[in-house]
Amino acid sequence: MKRISLISALFVTLSLITNCKNNQAETTSEIKLVTAEEMQTILDVEDAQLIDVRTPEEFEEGHILNAQNIDFSSPTFDEEVNKLDKSRPVILYCRSGGRSAKCAEKMKEAGFKKIYDLEGGISKWQHSDKIRIEAKS
Repeated sequence: MKRISLISALFVTLSLITNCKNNQAETTSEIKLVTAEEMQTILDVEDAQLIDVRTPEEFEEGHILNAQNIDFSSPTFDEEVNKLDKSRPVILYCRSGGRSAKCAEKMKEAGFKKIYDLEGGISKWQHSDKIRIEAKS
């Protein structure tokens, strides 16, 4: 009888631990690298915020259609990011992926729920037919 009670208590404890871990996983955000094709699907389906974290000069040279420019190196970067809706997915990109990866970590710390980072940045996809680039005339 003691053995059955001990086994039952063990199962209850394991269930509680598993349930707590599942709830914790649901509240933490993850950063996911995506291809240009995946990015386009996310934009179409999830109403994501598309953020170019390059400098304004780089942005003017050419950017993904409908992207918003928030310069990662700007002193007002944190302030501008905090104006975004943390409950909506966000897709980040830069030239090659370095700045957007750093930005993604900052946004994760700030409480954004869904964060996507364009793999390889705009330079990897600019000659692809997977994204539409709005270029300087």
